[in-house]
Amino acid sequence: MTTTDVEITADLIRDLLREQHPDLAHLPLRLGARGWDNQLWRLGDDLAVRLPWATESADALLRKEHAWLPGLAPHLPLPVPVPQRLGEPGALFGRPWVVTTWVPGEPADRAPVTRPEAADVLAGFLSALHRPAPDEAPVGRGRGGPLADHTEGFERGLAEVSERGLVPDPEAVRAVWQDALDAPAWDGPPVWLHADLHPANVLTADGGLCGVVDFGDLCAGDPAYDLAGAWRLLPDGAVDRFYARYRPGADGATRRRARGWAAGSAIGGLLVGDAGDHGRPGGKSSWGPPARATLARLVASRP
Repeated sequence: MTTTDVEITADLIRDLLREQHPDLAHLPLRLGARGWDNQLWRLGDDLAVRLPWATESADALLRKEHAWLPGLAPHLPLPVPVPQRLGEPGALFGRPWVVTTWVPGEPADRAPVTRPEAADVLAGFLSALHRPAPDEAPVGRGRGGPLADHTEGFERGLAEVSERGLVPDPEAVRAVWQDALDAPAWDGPPVWLHADLHPANVLTADGGLCGVVDFGDLCAGDPAYDLAGAWRLLPDGAVDRFYARYRPGADGATRRRARGWAAGSAIGGLLVGDAGDHGRPGGKSSWGPPARATLARLVASRP
């Protein structure tokens, strides 16, 4: 991970807009959020500026969003941040940046989903997104591929959070992972994936879903990776309702793999949140509670 040599401020963004997109430079500007890869600044009422600030990979992720998301967004039933302009590296700021539409709502790590009908909304969103991807679609950074490739990281993370007393029953969590490993692999065509449906990237209003943001990990692969989001986002007892409405449906093996991906991502959430690893860009304690809730749902459920 790396931080930019230039401090990102409102004055800097204003100068970047004057230089490359002067028709937008007069709009009000205020900080929205500092995420894992990018900073988000609200621009006027309807736009946002996203600039990489912490990870080297953020540059390529922003360009990927700019290239692919405008074509996917019209088919999606929830608001998403559609790229409008691309800012190129220059003397003021040596990395690419984008102007997108603004999506209102509160991140689900701070305002959790509470309404059962959110299962219908999430199922509709993923049913629309999970279309077969073209051959030239981007490949995920280990996301949407074989679950077994992540076993070493899962075991290392589980050991760490267990030592800190954050997982009451580590063997029950390991059993979820093992069952997912034992499930048959995905043998269908690679489908489009959001590939980062953790609570900080899903927006809520009045307990329901109202938007999905941060498509930097957009890629093609096994739909189970995204289906894990049902365990991470929905209230207790809503996963079966989600699967009843997800189309074209998920067989038993896909559901088992989704449970494994959910367990692995929850361990990551504990490491960023409750384990005190707040030094990571975007890391914060609000990631801990949804991670604990995810593990509790998984352990209490059957494959």
